[in-house]
Amino acid sequence: MAASSLHRRFLHASSVLLLLLLLLSLSPQPSIAQQPSFRPKSLILSVTKDPATRQYTTTLLHRTPPVPLTLLLHLGGDSLWVNCDQPYLSSTYRPARCRSALCSLAASTACGDCFSTPRPTPGCNNNTCGIFPYNPITSTSTSGELATDVISLNSTDGSNPGRSVSVPRFLFACAPSFLTRGLTPPSAGVAGLGRTRIALPSQFAAAFSFPRKFAVCLGSSNGVVFFGNGPYNFLPNVQYTSQSLTYTRLLINPVSTAGSSTAGEPSSEYFIPVTGINVGGKPVPNLNSTLLSIDAATGRGGTKISTVDPYTVLESSIYAAVANAFVAAAGNVTRASAVAPFGFCFRTKGLTVTRLGYGVPTVELVMENGRVGLSLFGANTMVQVSDDVACLGFVDGGSSPRTAIVVGGYQLENNLVEFDLAGSRVGFSGLLFGRQTTCANFNFTTSTTAA
Repeated sequence: MAASSLHRRFLHASSVLLLLLLLLSLSPQPSIAQQPSFRPKSLILSVTKDPATRQYTTTLLHRTPPVPLTLLLHLGGDSLWVNCDQPYLSSTYRPARCRSALCSLAASTACGDCFSTPRPTPGCNNNTCGIFPYNPITSTSTSGELATDVISLNSTDGSNPGRSVSVPRFLFACAPSFLTRGLTPPSAGVAGLGRTRIALPSQFAAAFSFPRKFAVCLGSSNGVVFFGNGPYNFLPNVQYTSQSLTYTRLLINPVSTAGSSTAGEPSSEYFIPVTGINVGGKPVPNLNSTLLSIDAATGRGGTKISTVDPYTVLESSIYAAVANAFVAAAGNVTRASAVAPFGFCFRTKGLTVTRLGYGVPTVELVMENGRVGLSLFGANTMVQVSDDVACLGFVDGGSSPRTAIVVGGYQLENNLVEFDLAGSRVGFSGLLFGRQTTCANFNFTTSTTAA
């Protein structure tokens, strides 16, 4: 009898132990995403340009139940951040605890408590990891709470949207509502595409085990962002692959921009090694070469690519040299009065119209070894400001800007730009007009379940 009782106790204890092991195996681990059963090769987000603010926005689903969020697309942004002051209802919201693995992933050492509300709420919990979301439009930063929640978006085969996929524990920053000032309504925050481990490209790559690579194709009204490998296909039957692109290496700026959430870390922005500028096929003389290099101590100088600057911004001496070379190469074109923010404008009556825009001198950014990395034709250099006036679409950035050359959104439009983080390189397609397509020609209207 005693042996039978002992046997039953042994079986009971074994059952309890097995149950505990099962529960431990099912508990969430400190990673940015749970591996899904379906792993797409690439993902897509649509892009919309607001004509009034010239901001590029995208939309994704967030929370449980899902809520569509409009977000500013920020190429150099550290992370995803959203306004949590508005009613935030989600059964899957989880704050990241102080000194946790998730906090380390965000390169944050900040910890904090929140006493402004009588009970925990999204964005206001005790013993949580702090982060500093940044609004690049107003150059404003503030403290926020690092957290995880579900986000969803579409997969793709490169040609069409595929089935929707979700990342259950996507890291983001909860920010107060005032940080959304200056964003195009109804934007609820910023989608950061920067080089950090918690920006969208790295988190998607980790969640779905595809390369840390993404491509941006901005349009004058609509465009697309691809995450993962190509191909990148546009109507009518135009395909871009890695073999179609001209690559240059990415540079790391060792100093973060003021207001960045990754203080003390290298910049999350994308810098390229521009060594000179050609206008009309000839080098622009008297460029200050020291400005073209990044100062290792201060992070000043160099050239970066931006989706939040609407036009390319040049340090004053570079601006003057480029603009004067452009006017000289343009020949007998009638000047017009300047129209802010542009300093050089022209009467369009004397300009020819080509498939690549106005027939004006090409502006080329020359990379290392004398190779041309990005060629800008009339469609990307001339901005129509009235029926009969177009202006050179570059802006004078003053005599002491932090970055000497900022390649802005207008100059990127209808160019596919691939950012290969693993390979530390960036690839340019050239103006899509040359192949009779545009960035708006990704086929969002037809979906497939195979992607």
